[in-house]
Amino acid sequence: MPNMKVMDMAGKEVGEISLSDAVFGAEVNSAVLHIAVKSYLANQRQGTQSTKTRSEVSGGGKKPWKQKGTGHARQGSTRSPQWTHGGIALGPKPRSYRFEINKKVKRIALQSAFSSKVADGDMIVVDSIATAEYKTKTMVNMLKALGSEKKALVVLAENDAMTVKSMANIPGVKTALVNTLNVYDVLNCDKFIVAKAAAEKMEEVYA
Repeated sequence: MPNMKVMDMAGKEVGEISLSDAVFGAEVNSAVLHIAVKSYLANQRQGTQSTKTRSEVSGGGKKPWKQKGTGHARQGSTRSPQWTHGGIALGPKPRSYRFEINKKVKRIALQSAFSSKVADGDMIVVDSIATAEYKTKTMVNMLKALGSEKKALVVLAENDAMTVKSMANIPGVKTALVNTLNVYDVLNCDKFIVAKAAAEKMEEVYA
């Protein structure tokens, strides 16, 4: 059972918390993590790219020259793929890249992601993350105190508009609720900062 220090927003140690082995001490399954990240990135794709085939390009109705006797290769249209301004052969068309993974695999992937952050020492538990006013500087000072100078994912137990908006324009910082976490964001951050109440909630949701 991993034991972690609990910090306050000033970066001082204020206690300790025992985390669940099932969620934060699980074996890291790299194959499942790969599938989960691949699924997330594929599902973000719009799939709206499109090219025109020879039937969709305007012009080219007239045969450019007669079939025989010119010395040229035979041609039926100036909009064939080998011509400049011709159609595109085998180009992309609108499609969905989406593919789903089942709930059990998704759960294992999240457990692996959380456990890897604990094992690497990149998870920080904070007793309470809140601000009394819309103040970005308060959150910047908190991140500095916690040693998070680069990309950070901050997990809150409940939606707090004041805290979320105070972090919204800090480069590289994302906020999430317990039920909106995804594997890509967890792995992509340098520091995984979790409110104590959120950590307890994560044990209930992802166990």
